[in-house]
Amino acid sequence: MTHAEHTATLQEKLDYVCALAREVGLAARHRQESLGRDGLGVSAKGLQDFVTEVDQETEDIIRTRLSERFPEDGFIGEESGRSDARPGCWVVDPIDGTANFLRGLRHWGISIGYALHGEMVLGIIHDSPNDTIYSAIKGGGAWREDRKIVVSGTANPHEAMGILGVSRRTTFENYLSKLCVLEETGIEHRRIGSAAIGLVRMAEGSADFYYEAHLNCWDAAAGLVIAAEAGAIVKMPPVETFLREGGEVLCATPDLADKFWSILSDAVYS
Repeated sequence: MTHAEHTATLQEKLDYVCALAREVGLAARHRQESLGRDGLGVSAKGLQDFVTEVDQETEDIIRTRLSERFPEDGFIGEESGRSDARPGCWVVDPIDGTANFLRGLRHWGISIGYALHGEMVLGIIHDSPNDTIYSAIKGGGAWREDRKIVVSGTANPHEAMGILGVSRRTTFENYLSKLCVLEETGIEHRRIGSAAIGLVRMAEGSADFYYEAHLNCWDAAAGLVIAAEAGAIVKMPPVETFLREGGEVLCATPDLADKFWSILSDAVYS
């Protein structure tokens, strides 16, 4: 396959999935607005870890449609697990920010990433409450609808604000230590409850970093492509490791990335 043919194939995938993400995102929003929390079929996967019938149905639709359109590709989904390993693989969180979705908070969305030969090459996130598509193709920049986005130019840590995620895969003491070091360094932070939305907020310059001590691949695969293409420095495990095990993630504006990594990270990779 020539470079031009490869690019065209990725563009075809991107266009198709942008439309699919908007379709299922708006359907999920309609279900949320019309049924309310009691009608969403909620069950618990763990402590403060919820899944709804909408999560499951949305992932089923995405998986079926991608399998029909791109049968050569594999699939990793939060709710339905993994298909056989293949060179290309879709990585899907049908609703990232389920707890927010349940309570009517406006930080949730549909996250669909695509890995090819050990690289993350496509990212599509539908910010469903705002009906906004964020997308990126490796080497093609990052976009909010048809407008190119770039990370902030913040260079002074005392002017910086980031988004900090929390994971129950790490200790609460670890999380508290991050809060303390940010406070001591004079860096503002927020916690919004959705890695996908947090990453696009960072990518469009509303925040100067996104950090979480452990993310699953479906939480972040799409957002990492978008953030990188918007100019963020991305620090994470190797892609194949991340797809298999998840891991620690920092996305940050270039002038402050090393500082954020040095004060927040538990890892030694770069």
